[in-house]
Amino acid sequence: MAWIDRLKVGLSKTRTGFTGSISQVLRGAKKLSADDVERLEEALIAGDVGAHTAMALVKELQAALSRKDNDPVHVLRMVIEERLAGIERPLCIRSDNQPTVITMTGVNGAGKTTTIAKLATQIRAAHPGIPMTFAAADTFRAAAIEQLGIWADRIGVDFIRHQSGADPSAVVYDAVDHAMRTGGVLFVDTAGRLQTKHNLMEELKKIERTVAKKLGRGSDERLLVLDATTGQNGISQAHHFHDAIDLTGIVLTKVDGTGKGGVVLAIWDALHIPLTHIGVGETAEDLHAFSAAEFAEALFDSE
Repeated sequence: MAWIDRLKVGLSKTRTGFTGSISQVLRGAKKLSADDVERLEEALIAGDVGAHTAMALVKELQAALSRKDNDPVHVLRMVIEERLAGIERPLCIRSDNQPTVITMTGVNGAGKTTTIAKLATQIRAAHPGIPMTFAAADTFRAAAIEQLGIWADRIGVDFIRHQSGADPSAVVYDAVDHAMRTGGVLFVDTAGRLQTKHNLMEELKKIERTVAKKLGRGSDERLLVLDATTGQNGISQAHHFHDAIDLTGIVLTKVDGTGKGGVVLAIWDALHIPLTHIGVGETAEDLHAFSAAEFAEALFDSE
């Protein structure tokens, strides 16, 4: 199945609810009445777009409709695509013989470890023979170490681990040391929960300091894996992670599990952190580089 078709299937719940409600309001309208504006804002907010973004979108739609005699649903699709301009960004894979370090963050349950496996599979397909290492820096959960090790064996990548309960930064130190010898890509799997949010963020900062100490620079990518079903709560999570380690991108997972795919707009409006990938299922093929044009198309078009 082509990616755009996978994305359309993944966004089917969103189209049924969020996009369906919007289409009912806009169908056949040439201009928006006050009642239309209120209903449209309510539909957007219900789709997790967020109040501020919803009002901005409606204003942009009204301005666009005043200039164009087009189907308002199509115009809104174009407005959404334009509003997402700049959100796309490919992963940084170094070409200077230094290892690419990708630190993966996110709360437990967001799909962090499986996302590492999917990204590694895609990088390996695009760059056959590239050396690759997984670092099990979530030492607070034995199950996390075991799961990452299973994926490392399955994909055929090097695996750096310490005992459960070890210092995560020590794992990262050894993993970066290994990657400096082998080159290629190092994925660092980090904890999603410690005793307090403060402890978690301090541990992530310490990991980044360790990378910088070894390489003279920070991680090339600091990606937050965000579960789309958490909606607006995910934005709060992202703020905390971003404040701690200056995120370079977001991977949005489990979009197929929610009818509120409008959270993509809220994330970009609130954070202006690039969305590198979007996930709509369990297989490696269900995770793909994010495209604003494809997202807008899949949001409104089920064909």
